Amino acid sequence: MLKKVGILINGGDAPGLNAVIRAITRTAEKAGVECYGFVDGFNGLLKNNYIRLDKSKEASGILHKGGAIIGSSLNSNVFNYKVIENGKEVYKDLSQVCVDNLKNDEIDCLFTLGGDSTQKSARDFSLRGINVIGVPKTIDNDVACTDVTFGYNTAVSVATDALDRLHTTAETHNRIMVLEVMGRYAGWIALESAIAGGADVALIPEIPYDIEKVVQKVKQRQSIGKNFSVVVVSEGAFPKGGSISVKDTRQGGSGVINIQLGGAGEQVAKILEAKTGLISRNTTLGYMQRGGTPTATDRVLSTKYGSKAMELALNGTFNVLTVLKNGKLDYVSLEDVVGNNKVIGAVEGGTAESNMKTVRLDDDLVKTARNIGICLGD
Repeated sequence: MLKKVGILINGGDAPGLNAVIRAITRTAEKAGVECYGFVDGFNGLLKNNYIRLDKSKEASGILHKGGAIIGSSLNSNVFNYKVIENGKEVYKDLSQVCVDNLKNDEIDCLFTLGGDSTQKSARDFSLRGINVIGVPKTIDNDVACTDVTFGYNTAVSVATDALDRLHTTAETHNRIMVLEVMGRYAGWIALESAIAGGADVALIPEIPYDIEKVVQKVKQRQSIGKNFSVVVVSEGAFPKGGSISVKDTRQGGSGVINIQLGGAGEQVAKILEAKTGLISRNTTLGYMQRGGTPTATDRVLSTKYGSKAMELALNGTFNVLTVLKNGKLDYVSLEDVVGNNKVIGAVEGGTAESNMKTVRLDDDLVKTARNIGICLGD
């Protein structure tokens, strides 16, 4: 029988995390199962630092709150973890420490809330004999095998609100207003917010853009008396024959993101001003997209995911990812989520081995954008 479960969050925060925690905890309480949260994700699992969530005030009144009451780990790959030995940085596989902690704590199932890399680690722990159930979390909406991830709807809503505000400034001052949104390898946020916010151009990582096509769009609008344009740029968008805009790099070992993106929107704004003669300004939305109160849609989706995850655990269905398929809750094997990424130890997303969900050119969003005249830079 299931007696104890643990919750762990890895990666950037996303609106709806607390709603998932609440749903898992409440479903566990109804079944008489103890529920614990590891503090600061994989770091907490490594240090065996956790708090009790059921029959406590910790998981109460958190449905509407942004962030996560148990924190999250960033760039923490316990299969290749940075430690200091003799004053030097070295990387070690400390995953067995985590396995031992879970077994000593008598945790019967570990819920992993996270994206591509998190679920890769979840799969790897399952191969070490740990019962794991993943819950897809990322505002980028790029986790494989599920229709949508929680946090995405809030991010799109925030971006759309920003576009509404930028649109009025663009029209008032006859300017080009560029909005850079998150989307390292997948352009879902940019594409959907562009449609919702009435943007004229949307540049996404999946379609290397020709800046001249964007210039043509701006000039075509000028020819009919519209002396302003609104452009949405994914942070991972890049020009044909060019590369992504990197703001900074670091040495964090394998299996974590070692580059910080930045500058894609600024680059587009600068070129457009030079080529069109219109003043162009870039706004980088940044962390505004992932913080704060989740939308009603994300609250419901998060609750559904959390409840389903606990239901799967109670039924003895482990080593899977909870997903939404054609509008219905379901699950898939973590092996399906991992795809070709078979090596033990997390591999950074966006590689040939990862299995991220990116925008397909035949997707309805792409067709819709083209139909209503949004320029995609190709």
